[in-house]
Amino acid sequence: MMSPKILESYNIQSDVWDELMGDNGVRENYRHLVNIIDGLPPEEMGIKDELAKKLFMTQGITFTVYSDNEGVEKIFPFDIIPRIIEAKEWSVIEAGVKQRLKALNIFLKDVYHQQFIIKDGIVPAKLIYSCPLFLREMMNVDVPFDIYSHIAGIDLIRDADGSFYVLEDNLRTPSGVSYMLENRSITFRIFPDLIPRNNVRRVIEYPSLLLKNLLGLANRQVSNPTVVLLTPGVYNSAYFEHTTLARLMGIELVEGRDLVVENHHVYMKTTSGLQKVDVIYRRVDDEFID
Repeated sequence: MMSPKILESYNIQSDVWDELMGDNGVRENYRHLVNIIDGLPPEEMGIKDELAKKLFMTQGITFTVYSDNEGVEKIFPFDIIPRIIEAKEWSVIEAGVKQRLKALNIFLKDVYHQQFIIKDGIVPAKLIYSCPLFLREMMNVDVPFDIYSHIAGIDLIRDADGSFYVLEDNLRTPSGVSYMLENRSITFRIFPDLIPRNNVRRVIEYPSLLLKNLLGLANRQVSNPTVVLLTPGVYNSAYFEHTTLARLMGIELVEGRDLVVENHHVYMKTTSGLQKVDVIYRRVDDEFID
């Protein structure tokens, strides 16, 4: 059964998947967390919530809402009660996302080359050619390693029966991973014993894995390829993420004015002259590239 303290303020909804509560009470993977919360004084959770908000603000973990008249920057929404995904659930998600991204890259290669998916009547040609994002200039253009989307952000939702579904695929300039890293850091600070005691999988390796993959795209035979992160600038809604990832990967953060093209090669302006760039991690939307 759920502890009395938690039960007092908990509303159970039958038409949605409840991460915390099952038919027989608190789900097994949440019992340790519930016991920790239940052992805290009533005002402690409020104090922890305020601490999290202050940490987000003082560390500049914000994002921009252009349509909001109240202000430009807001702290990222954060729930101090973490969502727990068990390893067996994650293994299914991980395998499914990998399969999906492989299929999407194969689809993009086919659309810009043989177009078997159109010839076989699986996808109507009108649907492809009427899409404003379809670039005829890319027809029969080979891309390195046949990878059209190197980094993706897959939005997931959970149905009332607990099944995971893909809400949308963000394949161009997905953002948000820095907030995931910061969320984990904040959770660790407000519940210092929770993560180590529950064998939670680490996420701190993400920047090094991202850099490793970016370095692998360099086609120049050098021991230390130059990778840069291209940002639209300080007024972009995801600028916090751009600066965070560049810092964690140890690469230069550049804007378009910092780069020049000579003899079909990209160079970065530095105080010691031009430096050849091997890989650009582009965080600028397609329509703003030029």
